[in-house]
Amino acid sequence: MSSSLHHQQNLFSLNRCVLNRRLSQPPTSKLVLSSSKSNTRISCSHHTHTQVGKRPYTSVMIVPTGVGASIGGFAGDALPVARTLASVVDCLISHPNVLNAAMLYWPMPNVLYVEGYALDRFAEGSWALSPVHQNKVGLVLDAGIEEELRVRHLQTADATRASLGLPVVEYIVTDAPLEVEIWVDPKSGQSTGRIGHPDSLLRAVHTLVDRSQVDAIAVVGRFPDDGDDTDDYRLGKGIDLLAGLEAIISHMVVKEFQIPCAHAPALLPLPLSSSLCPRSAAEEIGYTFLPCVLAGLSRAPQYTVRGSGSSDHGCILASDVDSVILPNDACGGEGSLAFARSSRKKPLIIAVEENETVLNDTPDKLGMEAVKVLNYWEAVGVIAAHKAGIDPKSLRRNGIGNIECSSSILPSNGFVDSHLHPSLGPAHFMS
Repeated sequence: MSSSLHHQQNLFSLNRCVLNRRLSQPPTSKLVLSSSKSNTRISCSHHTHTQVGKRPYTSVMIVPTGVGASIGGFAGDALPVARTLASVVDCLISHPNVLNAAMLYWPMPNVLYVEGYALDRFAEGSWALSPVHQNKVGLVLDAGIEEELRVRHLQTADATRASLGLPVVEYIVTDAPLEVEIWVDPKSGQSTGRIGHPDSLLRAVHTLVDRSQVDAIAVVGRFPDDGDDTDDYRLGKGIDLLAGLEAIISHMVVKEFQIPCAHAPALLPLPLSSSLCPRSAAEEIGYTFLPCVLAGLSRAPQYTVRGSGSSDHGCILASDVDSVILPNDACGGEGSLAFARSSRKKPLIIAVEENETVLNDTPDKLGMEAVKVLNYWEAVGVIAAHKAGIDPKSLRRNGIGNIECSSSILPSNGFVDSHLHPSLGPAHFMS
């Protein structure tokens, strides 16, 4: 046999072995697909960096809206934290206040954009999240928006369709001005407000859902332009005066229609300021805050009401959440409490002390078990350890004490608890 022929046979045998090995190996990712009226849903088990034999690690990041958060209380200034967390976890669930940055946004395939009311229902276990490939987005414009400002917003929607390929399919103008009012709650210090004609908003949304069968709704309400609080906000101080009512608007739509919704305020351009805080600057570079909302809604997960007859197969449930990260003094929200009081598997609650708000709902006051960290740098480290199956305390000096024993007589390490058995001598182990 010639050496050339022998060499070819060896290559053939090698290639066949490699092929057989690949065919015999389990796939590294699993797709679970199902079709609905207008979007294709995909489960969160598709993360290619999840190791075989381990389920995806899911984390929830919360920064309440309109409470003057040091990080996340301005124009998308919590987005760097979300980007960092998304690089560590398999699936990150957060809400528009964290992920929106007016004209700016950042696409992250493993981040779910979930409206605040829906996030609360998800946390309590009554709703599930069904990830999608694409949503048909409808746009509702307040009849109180001036003609030139309305055209600017429509041009923005067209730009996202042409340049980003976003499926913004139709817009509608409300049949009456929404008549927005905003103020600061004197008791809590939070921003809040009301709209004079909520029925007009709901009629507009119903028309888009019924006629165009949209999967998500972007709302643009005409908000007041001036105020001392706006000047403070531009300097990186105080609270976002608009945010509280924005949350009320989106809550109203999500509660009524059980579909994703987010709000972008319509404002006239502010005079140029040379002393603008970088945390507020994203809202100064265009005529509208709409781009981030349309981008977020185009991939926002659908909401499945559990127990309503619809299947939650392939959906993400509250019991899938491994950790929740939020400001230390803002732990009293419905979603936070639901996670902390879950009768199912409780997620690790991580409270960040550096992110201060006007609230005073700390884990200690609420009787909530939480890991306190100084800043988001530490929080990311805790989550990385937790995902790796490592007790985060073992990363700290003297973080681990002697193992405890449930026996009423002797601990397994040979030391004795004198409080339980005084006759056996003093205790010599740490609690």
